[in-house]
Amino acid sequence: MALEVPESMDDCLYFTNRSLDPEGQILAWVHKKECPKCKKAKMGKPVVKGKVKIRAKEYVCPSCEYTEEKAEHEGSLTMEATYTCPHCGKEGEGTTLYTRKSYQGVPSFIIVCQHCNEKIAITKKMKKPKKKKSKAKKK
Repeated sequence: MALEVPESMDDCLYFTNRSLDPEGQILAWVHKKECPKCKKAKMGKPVVKGKVKIRAKEYVCPSCEYTEEKAEHEGSLTMEATYTCPHCGKEGEGTTLYTRKSYQGVPSFIIVCQHCNEKIAITKKMKKPKKKKSKAKKK
């Protein structure tokens, strides 16, 4: 598969490098999308007075000013990742859509291990998955 690891954070819309429990590692990123209209520049959040607008609801091409809604733009992107699986310990690569799904009650990007087919969750803001409660009754 040979994924292209970004050389700079400027090339990425999202980037993370984390350790996974119990033993694992994941490096995940989303490349910026090329403008579909002019194909000259990569789209990003709008720049206002020299600063990037953090909570922008759209993405803008810096050269032709083409705008695209945030949901539409992010739905067309793919996340790429290289990892060491915490379940089987093997190294691998994977891709997924750049949309968060609920995994054990926590919004997460989910990469599936290519060796053991276990789910590897990249949780939002380092949240921990919820523990399952046992149904044993006390007497």
